[in-house]
Amino acid sequence: MSVISRRGLLGTAGATAAATALGGPGTASARPGTGAGRPPARPRPVAPVDREAAAAHSVDYRALPQQAVGVDVEQLMTVHTEADTARLRERLVAEVWKSAGGRLPDTLPDVERDVTAPELPAFTGVRRTDRLTVTLPYGLRSVSYLLLPRWPAAHGRFALYHNGHGETPETMLRTAQALLDAGYGVLLCAMPLYHWNPKTLRSPTDPDTTVTLENHNDLGPWETAAFSTLRFFLEPLAVAVNHVQRTYRPPSLQMIGLSGGGWATTVYPALDPRVTRSYPTAGSLPFFLRSAPPKPSPTTGDWEQRLDRHPVFYGISDFPDLYALAAVGEHRSQLQILNRFDACCFNGVAHRAYAPVVRHRIEVIGNGHWELLDDATHGEHTISPHALDVILWDLDVRCADQP
Repeated sequence: MSVISRRGLLGTAGATAAATALGGPGTASARPGTGAGRPPARPRPVAPVDREAAAAHSVDYRALPQQAVGVDVEQLMTVHTEADTARLRERLVAEVWKSAGGRLPDTLPDVERDVTAPELPAFTGVRRTDRLTVTLPYGLRSVSYLLLPRWPAAHGRFALYHNGHGETPETMLRTAQALLDAGYGVLLCAMPLYHWNPKTLRSPTDPDTTVTLENHNDLGPWETAAFSTLRFFLEPLAVAVNHVQRTYRPPSLQMIGLSGGGWATTVYPALDPRVTRSYPTAGSLPFFLRSAPPKPSPTTGDWEQRLDRHPVFYGISDFPDLYALAAVGEHRSQLQILNRFDACCFNGVAHRAYAPVVRHRIEVIGNGHWELLDDATHGEHTISPHALDVILWDLDVRCADQP
């Protein structure tokens, strides 16, 4: 997807205003040479099953698992109307932030403009990089980076890319670079304790003591009836989105995430309808299928993903309802991406037990769109080139006439 094709799709009217909104004062001029007129829509990319990957995996990666037998997913879902999504969302937000009103935080991050960030991949076409820092309870800090494109597109859109538990930077680079090339402002996010985020916070019993954690499964002592550790994962996103919305007022926000970032890209859009389109990759399965993936079995997930660690939150809403909450609303949609031969987790074809039900439920509600991409083109834990092509097609073609 190129800036030229995007502007061809949307036309040049309003390009100056949109570019100014994207870049703020002093925005560089839009890239010249964009033509008017609308090119013909291209079909959605399709790809065959990778024969080598398929041959290297057992039938368990191709057959519906025993865990799906006898489970009525239609009864499992509690979302039946758009009003249901609003009620569930309020309850989930109230549980995370222990707030009676069920409202997301309205605070803003500390912003450092035009920083040098050697910890990031070597992106091109970046006009400016800003560092956003959110200080959370117990002194835990979360950092995200906002990349403003050198050539902002007429659509004025922004996107969030969320990495997971320590993946190498190749997927981040490939995905975020494609968005920058398409003229998106891109917010790079990481999970607490991972990548560029500090690992230190105050002890839950002694505020004068600083503790260093190695992974999320060490968060147990901080989880109490009065405080949910899910705040560590979700509040930085809400605060960063506040900044993007108030500063640039984009017409829409997209969110893409891998692994733990795929979990975040499932849960956060369910809580915040300001995220328009979401593309969680290798990030979740409903709880009744957690023991179904061939590798590892069971796929329990980290601290933030487990029912036994967050029984109230996930008792309000299992993942099929979370998928619905992320997909329902005007212009809203979610494309869940699962890698059939994923080397890590959430692999196999267990999704066939719930995907048709979730998609049909959104169609019945009649406002929103949900579907699943079974990516069998590779055997890696990544957002593959094929999956990225589908994401870009979804944004550039299916959603061409949307904000």
